[in-house]
Formats: sequence, structure tokens, C-alpha cells
Amino acid sequence: MNSETTQITILMRALADPTRRAVFERIAEADEITVAELTRGSGVTQGAVSQHLKALKQAGLVAERPEGRNVYYRAQPGGLLPLADWMSHYRAFWRKRFNNIRSLLKEIDP
Repeated sequence: MNSETTQITILMRALADPTRRAVFERIAEADEITVAELTRGSGVTQGAVSQHLKALKQAGLVAERPEGRNVYYRAQPGGLLPLADWMSHYRAFWRKRFNNIRSLLKEIDP
């Protein structure tokens, strides 16, 4: 497996978990957010949130900034680039499918 394939696999594994995806989405919506803020109202323990953050950090999806007793997390949008690049290879496939759907809809409702 080459390094690009490995990175895509790491990203997909990191985002496959629905709780981890929710944590990432909350981070992406905030400029910066602490573990305590992520834990509050999530129904997930602080330890579990920390484990999800570790996986997201290893995947290159979040960065951290320590300040005093707090660590602030922020999304790293560039971390999604390998996945976006991989998906772009299938653009022609989807474009053809969308054109087929468009044609079908025109036949159904001219």
C-alpha cells in the first residue's frame, strides 16, 4: 500500500465511527473548542471524547493548541484533501449517473 492509500484508509476509518464524525463536525463548526465543551451535552464521556480526538488528530483532521490547563482543538480542513482527491477520480462516474437521472426525469415529466 502506498502512502496516499494508507492516508485515505486512516481518514475513512477515522470518519467511519458516527460518534467520531459528530465530534469532528462540532469541532469544524467552532473556531476552537475544548474537550470539556465537546463532552458537555454529547452523552459521551470525557475519556471517550479524548480517544476520538486522538484518532482525529492522527488522521490529520484536527490540531490542538494547549493553553494553561486547557487544550483547544480546531479542524484542519486540509486533512480531508486526500479523501477529496480520491473521490475526484469518480467524478466522471457520478456526472454520467446524474445526466441519466436528469434524462429520466424529463421523460417522466416532460
